[in-house]
Amino acid sequence: MTQPNLTCIDDLNSACSAISPWDAVILVSSHIAETGIEAIDRALHQASSTDMSLGKETQLLIEPDLAGGRLILAPTGPLDRDFDDVRRFADAAGSGILRAKRAGAKAPIILVRGVPHHLAFAHAHEVSVLGALQALWQPLEAREDLGDDTSEPIARIAIEAPENGEPDVFCDWLWAVESGRRVTRDVAGANPERMSPPNMATYCEALFSDSCIQLEIIADVETIAQQYPLAYAVSRASLAVPRHHPRIVRMKYVADGIINHSYFLAGKGLSYDTGGADLKVGGHMAGMSRDKGGGAAVIGFMKFLNEVRPPGIQVIAEVGCVRNSVGADSFVSDEIIRSHAGVRVRIGNTDAEGRLVLADLLSHLRTQTVEAPNAHIMSIATLTGHSGRAAGPYTIAMDNGPACDAGFSARLSEIGDLWGDPFEISRLRREDWAFVAPRSAADDVLSANNLPSTATDRGHQYPMAFLSRASGLDQHGRTSGVPIPYTHIDIGGSAYESGDWQHGRPTAAPLTALIAALLRA
Repeated sequence: MTQPNLTCIDDLNSACSAISPWDAVILVSSHIAETGIEAIDRALHQASSTDMSLGKETQLLIEPDLAGGRLILAPTGPLDRDFDDVRRFADAAGSGILRAKRAGAKAPIILVRGVPHHLAFAHAHEVSVLGALQALWQPLEAREDLGDDTSEPIARIAIEAPENGEPDVFCDWLWAVESGRRVTRDVAGANPERMSPPNMATYCEALFSDSCIQLEIIADVETIAQQYPLAYAVSRASLAVPRHHPRIVRMKYVADGIINHSYFLAGKGLSYDTGGADLKVGGHMAGMSRDKGGGAAVIGFMKFLNEVRPPGIQVIAEVGCVRNSVGADSFVSDEIIRSHAGVRVRIGNTDAEGRLVLADLLSHLRTQTVEAPNAHIMSIATLTGHSGRAAGPYTIAMDNGPACDAGFSARLSEIGDLWGDPFEISRLRREDWAFVAPRSAADDVLSANNLPSTATDRGHQYPMAFLSRASGLDQHGRTSGVPIPYTHIDIGGSAYESGDWQHGRPTAAPLTALIAALLRA
């Protein structure tokens, strides 16, 4: 895996000069103003006297005295309205670096100016860099087929050193965040054969070889059938094709010294979702190789941990890598399957397969929290189309009682706004529990109704009630003897740009916010 190197620069005048090793200057700014760099200010003054559009769109200005002779002006647009937020810096930086790439630059400098003096823009510099890196990323298959030099020619990026703090630490942290985001995009966006369940496991083996991440791959089908019965049911129709066989990927990070916090992550890793016996029709199957965004985010989070190795925490993660195929051995609606937690699950719709996979993962993680200090369980998934209908391009977070008492989703929302990775908060209500309640003594919980989530009231909320019940987490509420905070994160609307599951670029949501909320301020 390659990604542009980041370098912090202190002497801006030297770095931006024509004799520097850099070959373009990208100015991300909310307005045309003095930068303190003579060549930039001269170019802006000359252009503003002849071009009324200056500052209204991304433009390339030729200035021989600047690095590479190129100045790219990337305006953010207005920032003073109630609905403006820090993502305008990410968008502008992305537009600017793509213009630099088209101009032939391979080592640009990113300068950020015109940041409002408001808490909402406190991380504008970091968000700008991450926005540029998001725009530069090309799919894994493109890099493998065409080579890095062809698909991603920009190899180095210079950024301004922070006024406070250590420049190297600042750059290293941003590089590590992007490393995790890059892994997330690679896994989420790869086609169903390149990132089939066995290939996803192999990718993780290569990613975490010679690392601090303890990795275990469960490949034996009989073991999966016994230990992950719901995930096995989803995979049944895929068993006729060995290259589609399921895998359970287990990852563990334990910091040296005293552990103060324990996080347990479950990720949905559906390499392809046909809908199973409830087959997706009418063109709705396109893009279903991307139903693994939650698992991708979990793997990306572990990649970040390997790069940074933060103290005081342990993270235990499981990703269910499964293909929901259709065939003679497909699991079907009306089946009753006992989960790992011993809960009898009546199948309501085989296209609601992700929650089945997650339920078994959550049950395994639940059993490991007993002696873990300050344990918190999370599930991350492209779980419902309803989340996109309800919140558009935003990640949705929901808490159980103990997590709500701790204000966890509220913190994700607050931090996500600051880092350009925003959340909406939903609530788990009594109607959601009633929705999944058993209809007879033959079963304990209903997985889904027979309508798409987008046509179901509370279509993204009630699945959390199912997850809680099927995994046994409903026995760990705020009034139980052993309360366990549990947060469900649905990225069905936020995992891909413009909500385009087939062609949209993976966003790596909610990785940045999760990292910032758990490991930074």
